[in-house]
Amino acid sequence: MPGKFVIKKGPTGKFRFSLVSTNGQIVASSQAYENRAAAMRGVASVQKLAADARIVDLTVAAAAPAAKPAAKKPAAKKAAAKPAAKRPAAKKK
Repeated sequence: MPGKFVIKKGPTGKFRFSLVSTNGQIVASSQAYENRAAAMRGVASVQKLAADARIVDLTVAAAAPAAKPAAKKPAAKKAAAKPAAKRPAAKKK
């Protein structure tokens, strides 16, 4: 026995549907729709899209992407080395 869609009109006058499993548990609930026809279109949309829906499991760590080499920072320009001041030569005795 498959699950079922249950459409209800809430206290605000808007319509909602629930997807109910075979054990009576609500599996999914819809947004509020202004009228019954819009709720029925919502049911049809879920039926159409869920049949081939893929599973995205965010609880499983994704494979780490290949590490990219760190971008090199531009080398700081070194102050031009000043030539050493010439000292007077020592006098030989």
